[in-house]
Amino acid sequence: MATDLEIARAATLLPIGDIAARAGIPESALQPYGRYKAKIDSGFVAGQAGAKRGKLVLVTGINPTPAGEGKTTTTIGLGDALNALGTRTMICLREPSLGPCFGVKGGATGGGRAQVGPMEDINLHFTGDFHAITSANNLLSAMVDNHMYWGNELGLDPRRISWRRALDMNDRNLRDLVLGLGGASQGIPREDGFDITVASEVMAVFCLATDLADLQARLGRMIVGQTRDGRSVTARDIKADGAMAALLRDALAPNLVQTLEGSPALVHGGPFANIAHGCNSVVATTLGLTLADVVVTEAGFGADLGAEKFLDIKCTSAGLAPDACVIVATIRALKMHGGVAKSDLGREDVAALRRGVVNLARHVENMGKFGLPVVVALNAFTTDAGEEIAAVQEAMAALGTEAVLCTHWADGGAGATDLACAVQRRLAAGSASFAPLYDAALPLAEKLRTIAREIYRAAEVQIPEPVAARLARFEAQGFGHVPVCVAKTQYSFSADPKRLGAPVGHVLPVREVRLSAGAGFVVAVCGEIMTMPGLPRRPAAESIGLDAAGRIEGLF
Repeated sequence: MATDLEIARAATLLPIGDIAARAGIPESALQPYGRYKAKIDSGFVAGQAGAKRGKLVLVTGINPTPAGEGKTTTTIGLGDALNALGTRTMICLREPSLGPCFGVKGGATGGGRAQVGPMEDINLHFTGDFHAITSANNLLSAMVDNHMYWGNELGLDPRRISWRRALDMNDRNLRDLVLGLGGASQGIPREDGFDITVASEVMAVFCLATDLADLQARLGRMIVGQTRDGRSVTARDIKADGAMAALLRDALAPNLVQTLEGSPALVHGGPFANIAHGCNSVVATTLGLTLADVVVTEAGFGADLGAEKFLDIKCTSAGLAPDACVIVATIRALKMHGGVAKSDLGREDVAALRRGVVNLARHVENMGKFGLPVVVALNAFTTDAGEEIAAVQEAMAALGTEAVLCTHWADGGAGATDLACAVQRRLAAGSASFAPLYDAALPLAEKLRTIAREIYRAAEVQIPEPVAARLARFEAQGFGHVPVCVAKTQYSFSADPKRLGAPVGHVLPVREVRLSAGAGFVVAVCGEIMTMPGLPRRPAAESIGLDAAGRIEGLF
C-alpha cells in the first residue's frame, strides 16, 4: 500500500495560476511561492469585502483516539466531491505545526487521495507564516526585557510579567526557565518560559484579525504584565505593536494551494484547539466565502473543543453563521471509546461499538444546541463490519441525522460523493439557525460553567479562590464580555484523558486563567494540559530524513 507521501508525489499538481483561475482569483493578485503555492494580495482580499457570501460548512469530529478519525482528510474529500458535483467549493484549513509533525502526526495535510499539496512544503516551512508569528512573539519578549534593562520607565514588576516566549516545536524543557543570569550586563534575572507557537496569543490574534489595521490594534492590546500597583502594561505601551505588525504584514495574506484533484484550498494560520481556538484565519474563511458557493472548513480535535470555540469565539468575533456541520467518526475510534484496545480493533465487536457510539451521539446533540443541522461522516476502514456500520447508522437515525459511509482516503472525491449529497440536502433545506451557546453579557465564570454543563456534561466547575479573583479582576478591567477559551485534554469530555465515551457528573478543575486581551478571550487552563507539549517516546522525527536524491522521507 502506497504511503501518503508516495501518493502525493505521484499526483500531478497544476500551476498555481490555474488553481487561482478556478477560484476566480486574477493572476495579478497572486504572490507566487514557487510553482504550486502562492499568497493572495491583501489589496485583492480587501476588495472582496461586501461581496455576496456562500454557505459555510464546519467539519469537526469525535474525541480523538490513537485509532484515528480523519477530519482534515474528510474536509478535503468533501470539498473535492462538492466540486465534482458542480458546487463551486473552497476548502479552508489550518497550517500544520512543526511540533506535531516531528512529534506524533508526522504530517497534517490529509491522507491517501484526499490531500492538499505540495505536501512536503505545507508540512514544513510553507510560506514562512509560522516563522513570522514566532519572530513577532519573541520580538515583544525581547522588547519587554530591554525596557526593564534600560530603566523600566513603565514600572513593570519582573515578578508579574505574563508574556512568554514561543517556539514552533515540542520541547518540554522550555516550559519553565530562569533567564537573565550572568551578571548585570546580561539583563534582569526573572522566571520565564516558552509556549508552542500555535498556542501563543500572537497566533490567536493573527487568526482572528480581519485586516492589517485590526491586526496591529489587537497586537497593541495584548497584555505583557503588570506594574507593582497592578496596572496592566500592553504591547502598545512597550511600543512593539508597529514592528510586530511589520513582521506579520506579508504573513497575513492567505495562502492558496490545491488538493490532489485540483480543488482550490486556502491554508492559513494554525492555532491548537486543545489550547487555543483551533481554527484557520478569519481572513481566509471570509475570502473563501466571497469566492465560492460553499466553504468547507475544519475545527481541530473533537467538537467539544474545536467546534465549540469555532462557534463561540471565531463565528461571534467575525460575524459568521455556519449552515451545516459534519462530524467525523470511524468504527475503530468508536470501539476504542467502547473499551477495545488498539491491538484488537480489527476484530468485529458490535457490543463495544454500541458502547462507544455514545461519544458520537453527544457531539451530535451538542451541535444541535448551536442550531446546526448535522451529517455524520463515517470514515471507512477495510476492517469495518457491516453490522458495525449499521449500528452507527441506526444510532444516528434515532437522533434525526444520517451517518454516511465515506471512502475518500482510498478513492478521493468520488469516495465522498454520498457525503457531499447529504450535505447539499442539508444546505438546501436551510434549517440552520445558528446561535452561540451563551450570551456575551454572562459573567466569565458563568460562561465557563455553561460550557462545562452543556458541552462536557460536568456536574461542577472547580474554580479556586485565586482563579475566581483573577476572573473578577478581568471583569473589572472591562473584559467581562469576552468569550472563554477552554484549554483541556482533547481525548475526553472531561479533564481526564482516560475517561472515554461520554462521561457525566465529573468535575472540571480550572488550574489557572489567562487574559488574551488582543485575541479577545479568556483562556481557562483545566487539568494537566500543557501549553508547550513534549515529544513522545518515539517521535516521528526519528523516521524523517532525506533519500539519496535529497528528497524528504518519513512524512505521513
